[in-house]
Amino acid sequence: MSDRHISQHFETVAIHAGNTADPLTGAVVPPIYQVSTYKQDGVGGLRGGYEYSRSANPTRTALEENLAALEGGRRGLAFASGLAAEDCLLRTLLSPGDHVVIPNDAYGGTFRLFAKVVSRWGVEWSVADSSDPAAVRAAITPKTKVVWVETPSNPLLGITDIAALSHVAREAGAKLVVDNTFASPYLQQPLALGADVVVHSLTKYMGGHSDVVGGALVVGDQELGEELAYHQNAMGAVAGPMDSWLVLRGIKTLAVRMDRHSENATKVAEMLTRHARVTRVLYPGLPEHPGHETAAKQMRAFGGMVSFQVEGGEEAAVEVCNRAKVFTLGESLGGVESLIEHPGRMTHASVAGSLLEVPADLVRLSVGIENIDDLLEDLKQALG
Repeated sequence: MSDRHISQHFETVAIHAGNTADPLTGAVVPPIYQVSTYKQDGVGGLRGGYEYSRSANPTRTALEENLAALEGGRRGLAFASGLAAEDCLLRTLLSPGDHVVIPNDAYGGTFRLFAKVVSRWGVEWSVADSSDPAAVRAAITPKTKVVWVETPSNPLLGITDIAALSHVAREAGAKLVVDNTFASPYLQQPLALGADVVVHSLTKYMGGHSDVVGGALVVGDQELGEELAYHQNAMGAVAGPMDSWLVLRGIKTLAVRMDRHSENATKVAEMLTRHARVTRVLYPGLPEHPGHETAAKQMRAFGGMVSFQVEGGEEAAVEVCNRAKVFTLGESLGGVESLIEHPGRMTHASVAGSLLEVPADLVRLSVGIENIDDLLEDLKQALG
């Protein structure tokens, strides 16, 4: 029976898709195939299609089947990092002279990839507010091949209407790429809303325990999937077997973790809106958030990321980060432990001076799954 027919319920698919019992021992967890090469049954006679672990590895295959099932796609591909996945995607879809529309709020590493790397081989890009379909349409040129979206975005938690933007991209003959890292497939499935490609940093919520680095692409078109797989093999930035196994393990608890992340983040956001030193709270679960209605329409819940601005400017924001105790000062996000950071000096330093520059008084939280009372008390003392 195909993994696709195990169940229509996410929690069951997350645990079982790709996780076929080992045929030799019956082990219910896929083995870690820590191997580089495979014995062939004669020249060209591959066992199960395996010859060399850059091209394919059984542990990575299990993860890729799981990813495709969770996103409702035809093909999933696992990479050494989220940026490795993005690099492979861009070099597959683009040629010198092509154009990309990128959002005015995006992960600093993604912006750096466009501004400092991809642009060097002749790809042009322009910035638009992806929450406004008209602004994206105006930014599209006859050379546009990709419209890039993060929703929720990093770090300002902006929301893009994926279905609306898919129509804009399709009219222009461009691919709509959605970075689904902040939401995870449990909260949002972009392919079902019209996206062509889903991008993940598996390091974040998918792995969920701050112990692995990885990335993924999932597509609904089989031909595009094959083209991406060709480039993945040619370029080589694949997920290793141990990393694949760790992500598979993390995904099994994704649903229960995301429920708790979202529940805690909602309470954190509500508390911050009432705090005298907080001037603005950015969380799509708040009714006053400009993207709240869209998020409620396309997401199961609102996720575990919260950003806020404080009175007193940049130094005050940095001091809040330094005073936190339960919230760990650190980059990244999506682990079971809560993290706090100053985007302007940390994750988004690469966008300084650009159209994507973030407010200097901004603090970003990755709200973990600890006891909510401990998290609230820690933020109150950090704010002073």
